[in-house]
Amino acid sequence: MTESTITAKGQTTVPADVRALVSAKPGTKLVWAVTPDGTIIVRAKTRSILDMAGMLKPARGKRVKVNDMNAWR
Repeated sequence: MTESTITAKGQTTVPADVRALVSAKPGTKLVWAVTPDGTIIVRAKTRSILDMAGMLKPARGKRVKVNDMNAWR
C-alpha cells in the first residue's frame, strides 16, 4: 500500500507509482469523494467526455422519440 503525508498547508504528493498507474501528468485534475463511512475515493480526471464521441453505433430497428421515452408525461 502506498501512502503520503498531508502538509501543514493541506497539500500532499501523489506517489509516483500511483501517478503512473492512472497516467496522471502535471495539470491532471483529481476528483475527491467521501463516502458515508468515511472512505475517501480519489479519481484522476484524465479523460474528457468528448473522448467517448463515436464509441457507440446507432441502434438498428425502431426509433423512439425523446418525448416517448419520458414515461411521466
